[in-house]
Amino acid sequence: MAFLILLVELALIVLVIAGLWQTFAKAGQPGWAAIIPIYNVYILLKIAARPWWWLLLFLIPLVNIVIAVVVAIDVAKAFGKGAGFGIGLALLGFIFYPILGFGAATYTAPVRT
Repeated sequence: MAFLILLVELALIVLVIAGLWQTFAKAGQPGWAAIIPIYNVYILLKIAARPWWWLLLFLIPLVNIVIAVVVAIDVAKAFGKGAGFGIGLALLGFIFYPILGFGAATYTAPVRT
């Protein structure tokens, strides 16, 4: 039984990494960045057109939750999806990142003023 649970967890991890990798590739970023901790958050910030120093906000408890949701919504909007999809990215990334990466969504670079 424990082996089966481990196998399911491993499959989910591989699915999330593949989805994130493909999402990065669609946005013109290196796909391998999906497997590098902290650097993958930096790449998500680039995709969401947020400044690099927002990475520091991820280190502050409770603030990081709000920032993660904001960045997920911005990533969704950068791919032509709505805020609901962005909340899905933040809360159920293991489902929504593969949808974003392997789906028909295309990246349009957001412009921040």
